[in-house]
Amino acid sequence: MNLNSAQNDRAAGVLVTLAAGDALGAGYEFGDPLPDGAEVTMKGGGPFGFDPAEWTDDTSMAIPIAEALLDAGPTPEALDAVVRAWTVWAAEAKDVGSQTSNVIHAAKQRSADDGRSKVTADDFAHAAQAFHDRTGRSGGNGSLMRTAPLALAHLDREPADLMTAAGELSALTHVEDDAREACGLWCVAIRDAVLTGQLEIRTGLPLLPPDRAAVWRERIETAEAARPRDFSRNGWVVEALQGAWSAIASTRAGSNGPDHLRAALEEAVRGGRDTDTVAAIAGSLLGAAYGFSAVPFEWRRHLHGWPGLRARDLMTLGVELAGGAGRRTDAWPRTPHFDYSGWSRTDVLVRHPDDDSVWLGGVSALGRTAELGIDAVVSLCRLGTEAVSGIAAADQATFWLVDSASPESNAHTAFVLREAAAAVERFRAEGKTVLLHCVRAESRTPTVAALYGAQAAGITPLEALERVRSVLPNAHPNPAFREVLAGK
Repeated sequence: MNLNSAQNDRAAGVLVTLAAGDALGAGYEFGDPLPDGAEVTMKGGGPFGFDPAEWTDDTSMAIPIAEALLDAGPTPEALDAVVRAWTVWAAEAKDVGSQTSNVIHAAKQRSADDGRSKVTADDFAHAAQAFHDRTGRSGGNGSLMRTAPLALAHLDREPADLMTAAGELSALTHVEDDAREACGLWCVAIRDAVLTGQLEIRTGLPLLPPDRAAVWRERIETAEAARPRDFSRNGWVVEALQGAWSAIASTRAGSNGPDHLRAALEEAVRGGRDTDTVAAIAGSLLGAAYGFSAVPFEWRRHLHGWPGLRARDLMTLGVELAGGAGRRTDAWPRTPHFDYSGWSRTDVLVRHPDDDSVWLGGVSALGRTAELGIDAVVSLCRLGTEAVSGIAAADQATFWLVDSASPESNAHTAFVLREAAAAVERFRAEGKTVLLHCVRAESRTPTVAALYGAQAAGITPLEALERVRSVLPNAHPNPAFREVLAGK
C-alpha cells in the first residue's frame, strides 16, 4: 500500500510505542497504583527481573506476528510460523502468561502425541478451546497485548476482514468472545489511526452484532469516566482495554501529539497491577495516531528485547508491514546503505562554533567517525542499517525529519527538532564526541545545531544560527524550521 509521509510515520510508531509502553510498565508490574505525578521510567526490575528498557512478553509475542505476516501475509502458513516462534520464545522467556503457557504446553503435547516435531496453529486453537472448556473462561489480556501487527497488515483490506482475523488470532490462545472482540476493536482502531490520524476506539463497534456493540459501548463509556487505577482486574481483557483507553481519554484534554503520548503512557503505568500490558496496549494505539516521531528519544535509545531487537527493528517492521503484508523487500529501511550518490556537497564537515566536540556535517561524514574519534551520531536523514559502523546502537540517535516547509511533511516539527538537539546535549553530558548530520548540512543540521548552540551559549536560537552560519555558509533552514528557531 502506498502511504504518504505522515501515514508512514504513524505505521512506524505502532510497534515502537507498544514496546515503549511495555518497557515503561515492566518495572512496576503487579504493584499498587502510583500517586498522581509520580515519576515513571524504564527502570527495569519488577517481579521478573527485566533489564532497564527491556520489553516483556507483550512485545515479544507481537514480533513473531509481525515477522510472519511480513513473510507470508495473513495466511494459515503465517499462523503456523507464529505459534512455532512463540514456542521457541516461551522455552527461555522470563515471563509467560499463565493461560498462554498452558496452551503452549498442551499444543506441544498434542503435536508430540501425533508424532510431529512442529506444532501448528491448529494445535494451539485446539488447546485453547480445551482450556476454555475445562475452566469456563479464557478472557485474559494475553491476546489483546500482542495483536497490533495485524492491523498494519490490513491497512489495504476491509475493516470487517480485520475484525474477523483479529478474532482468529486471539483464539490461538484466548477463545472467549470478550478477548476476540477486544482484539478486533483495538485492531480496527489502530488501522483507522494509521490511515487518518484519528484516535477513536468506537470505530469498530458497527462491525459487532448489535447486542455486543451495546455491551462494548457501555464499557467504553465507563472507561472514559474513570482512571486506569479504577480497573483493578486489568489482567482481564475487558479491564485491560478499559484501563488503556482510560489512560488515553483521561489525559487527552489540553494535550496532543508527543505530549499526549507521554502523558497517556505514564498514566497507564500509574494505574498499577498489570502495568506493562495496559501500557503496551495503549502504546500501540497512541503510536498509530501520533507516529514514530512522537516517541521521546530517551525511550527509544535503549529499548530492546527478545529476540535481540531494538527500536529501529520495530520501526522497520511497522513500515514494511504497512507497505504490504507478504512482501518483504530490500528497500529502506532494511537496505544496508541508503543511496545518496546523486547528491552533491555531502562531504561538508565542520566543528560547531560553540562546542569543539560537536561536528556538523553531511552524510559522507559518517565515513570519518573513527578518524575523528566520534562516538555518538545524531542523524536527521534516512540511513541504511550499516551506515554507521563502530558506534554502539544506543549512541546512534535517528530522527524522522523531512526537509520541507509543508505542514504535511513532518507531524511534530518543533518536537523532533528539539528532541534532536536534546540528544546532542545528552551525548555531550556523557562526554561523547558527537556528529550531527543530515544529507548536506544546509537545513536540518544547522537548525538543530542552532537549538543546541542556544543552550550551550545562553543565546537565542536565531543568534545561534548566525554563529552556525559562520562555519556553514550554505546554511539556510527552511521556513518551517526557522519558525521553530524564532519560537513561533
